Amino acid sequence: MNVNLTDHRDGTRAGWVHFRSGEELVRGYLALPDGSSGAGPYPVVVTAHENLGVTAHRQEVTRRLAAEGFVSLTVDLFSRLGGLPPQNFASQDERRALAFLAAHDERAVPDLQAGLEFARSLAAADPQRAGALGFCLGGGTVLAWGTATDDLDVIVSLYGIPILPAEYSPTGEPLSRLPLLERLRAPVQFHFGGSDEAIPAEQVDALERTLATAAKGAELHRYEGAGHAYHDDTHPNFHRRAADLTWSRTVRRLRESLG
Repeated sequence: MNVNLTDHRDGTRAGWVHFRSGEELVRGYLALPDGSSGAGPYPVVVTAHENLGVTAHRQEVTRRLAAEGFVSLTVDLFSRLGGLPPQNFASQDERRALAFLAAHDERAVPDLQAGLEFARSLAAADPQRAGALGFCLGGGTVLAWGTATDDLDVIVSLYGIPILPAEYSPTGEPLSRLPLLERLRAPVQFHFGGSDEAIPAEQVDALERTLATAAKGAELHRYEGAGHAYHDDTHPNFHRRAADLTWSRTVRRLRESLG
């Protein structure tokens, strides 16, 4: 376990850390509150990133969570590839497929759990209060994680694909996330752009019809006019109104569940 953080202008302390996942060393981007939101210990939020990895924007959001009063860790699900998704692609479709295959559930879920255990061991953390946040690729991964652990009190998923296409799945068959809801061990909040070009609207409709099966409760928000990755202010699809409302709802839900 290695922790070496630096002070940032936003008042947080943040930086890359390393921890064990099984027999392997993986990394994550960690941010800690500056104490202005309270004396701590602070609840933990572990984030699963999108298919681009732990980008500069993802690091900034990790720090934003710390500024809200959470011990915030984004686990690098591409640690074994040097911190980048696979680069041997011939098209953007292939790039996305290779990224999903490299961070498949069987590998990513243990890494997220290891990240949570690492974060909970920190002096600033309250080990009894923990939540998960996921974006795109990670928005589906946190659902799989939520069926495998009792350590999460809440899950928030932003534009995670409800049904992975065959080329994104290790089995070569479409992988539906919908049956996971009835096995979730924590409540879940979903966010989708109403004009998401990467996720078929009928999949979001199907997910919405499945919400009642969620074992611990579920809610879903759609944002008219927002496309895929709308929360990312470095992305062409950035949609400020949707991003701001998503953030306020996310932080509110985390605080309600984690105290």
